[in-house]
Amino acid sequence: MTKKRYVQVGLGGRSRMFTEALTERYPDTCELVALCDVNQGRMDFVNKNLGDKGPLPTYKAQDFDRMIAEQKPQGVIVTTIDRTHCEYICRAMELGCDVISEKPMTVDAESCRKIIKTTNKTGRSLRVTFNYRYSPPRSQVKELIQNGAIGDVLSVDFTWLLDTRHGADYFRRWHRNRANSGSLLVHKSTHHFDLVNWWLADVPEEVFCMGSRKFYTPQQGDARGLKGRGERCLNCPVAKKCNFFLDMAGNENLKATYLDNEKEDGYIRDKCVFGDGIDIWDTEVANVRYKGGALLSYMLHNYSPYEGYRVAFNGTKGRIEHACCEKTYVNGDGTVPGELQEHQTSVTLIPEFSRAQALEVRQGKGGHGGGDPVMLDDIFLVNPPADPLNRRATEKDGAYSILVGIAAYESIDKNMPIRIPDLLGDVAQLLK
Repeated sequence: MTKKRYVQVGLGGRSRMFTEALTERYPDTCELVALCDVNQGRMDFVNKNLGDKGPLPTYKAQDFDRMIAEQKPQGVIVTTIDRTHCEYICRAMELGCDVISEKPMTVDAESCRKIIKTTNKTGRSLRVTFNYRYSPPRSQVKELIQNGAIGDVLSVDFTWLLDTRHGADYFRRWHRNRANSGSLLVHKSTHHFDLVNWWLADVPEEVFCMGSRKFYTPQQGDARGLKGRGERCLNCPVAKKCNFFLDMAGNENLKATYLDNEKEDGYIRDKCVFGDGIDIWDTEVANVRYKGGALLSYMLHNYSPYEGYRVAFNGTKGRIEHACCEKTYVNGDGTVPGELQEHQTSVTLIPEFSRAQALEVRQGKGGHGGGDPVMLDDIFLVNPPADPLNRRATEKDGAYSILVGIAAYESIDKNMPIRIPDLLGDVAQLLK
């Protein structure tokens, strides 16, 4: 059997799932043939971890085209900083490759339109890796709605909580600047908006949003007795009394991926969460109207004492309530991201004129609520299982998930509702 050849661009914390999948889980059918990054040290660390499966050829970012020409991959895996996704997605397709991209697909409307046009022009495929779709309890909710358990869904109430370990981490890293991440309304909420789009099998049309940053501020740092703090955690004078201290030097993965290599590209992974220079929100509240008429009320909090979410669907024949707690983590520290807390996930069906029914929750092991291994099988197996729930996400799904977030941050900026068809412009017809 001929193996499908892949290259991977971007070797930060989010890349490891794909690197390990190709080299350890699917080596009989897939082959990772090269690595690409702005930082040679990070590529060297990946090669070191590959052991006898490496070393792989490495290419600096400016040599991306040469990598494609020399290695002749069929697929490119994009796990770079969000603002560069569009650049690599489009160039890979122009050079004849299919693409697998981390979420979010991109961070603004202009680059979203460019990706849609390039996909249509080249005929190449783009998969956006929405692993939450594959999590057993979230698939269970999809199945209930799809099978008409509560009739037509009229409204959705959705609150997502990020805690002061995982949630705080976005305010240390490159995500703290909207130009890089599109704010958490794009970078993080793309997961949540995609879930609602997928659960409803509908597309969003109009968004109104408000946002604020009241927690991750210099004033909060002072109020917590952290005056005199440094610009980063490393060698911070008040580190011993700061609950938000990140010890990169004490974590093998963080040290080898970031701290040891920051001299090459200047990227500081552990900036102070109460520092200056943050221009994203830590609390977001959005209302979304869908084409089919359903209304979504959404809240994202990034400073909760625990990690998880609650969502409720109100339909013409009843209500579904779903709640979940996740194990917390810091990206790139070697722990599994988003595992489910045992016995803290529920799915409740409340039919019209009937009592609530606590359903037995489908279980899954692995990252993102057990979705990671199921999604990887769907992507990399030659003959993946049938997909009756339509979990495979294309550029259309990637676009509509980020466009809710893009419309949301434009709504905050302009203090007015934003129509998603206006953001799509002349490419709207390509998504029909």
